[in-house]
Amino acid sequence: MGLHLIVFGGPGAGKGTQAIRLARARKIPHISTGDIFRQHIEQGTALGRQIQADITAGHLAQDEVACAIVAQRLTEGDCRAGYILDGFPRSVAQAQGFDEILKHRGEELDLVINLQVDDEEIVARLSSRRVCHSCGAIFNLRFNPVLDDDHCEAAENGAHDLMHRPDDEEETIRERLRIYYKTSEPVLAYYAQSGKLRHVAGMGSTPDDVFHKIESVIDAFEAACLS
Repeated sequence: MGLHLIVFGGPGAGKGTQAIRLARARKIPHISTGDIFRQHIEQGTALGRQIQADITAGHLAQDEVACAIVAQRLTEGDCRAGYILDGFPRSVAQAQGFDEILKHRGEELDLVINLQVDDEEIVARLSSRRVCHSCGAIFNLRFNPVLDDDHCEAAENGAHDLMHRPDDEEETIRERLRIYYKTSEPVLAYYAQSGKLRHVAGMGSTPDDVFHKIESVIDAFEAACLS
């Protein structure tokens, strides 16, 4: 049985970290709209320029753009056995659009895992994040310190420059949170109505602990499907 899963939560809640681990464990693709958007930004496409302007201002990508990108990605062969979505949907309109995508594909969404983390922890996490300009490695000065504030320890000679992305500045983070509560949080109510929503505490635990909590939720769901 293929697993069709959404990992949900506010910015900095740990969606990407957990989605990547789940994808590896389940041997299905991790689909991050954020990663796809950043590829467009790095390639300097018209879509990338539009997305960059939205991100810098703390806004979400347009619903039609996000749905079209996800629909295209799901046509690739590695999605036949399931997939884990991270960063989508971020609005009720996107959730409704995704329902249409699933209907067209003859699939059903299995679960939405919501990682619960409070605002001040999110601000602390994201404002401490650094990204290697050369290799794309992500570090957090609180959890996995680098050699110093300017270089990536993943580089053999420690010469990779680290960036503090504009969307990780505190002012932008708080604007992202404001938009999340206004636009994205209603998505939880949307999925709660269908009984697909599960909450997992993302604070006061190590990433390993959070991962095991999510695995327990998925295992319970799959066991119920078989009974």
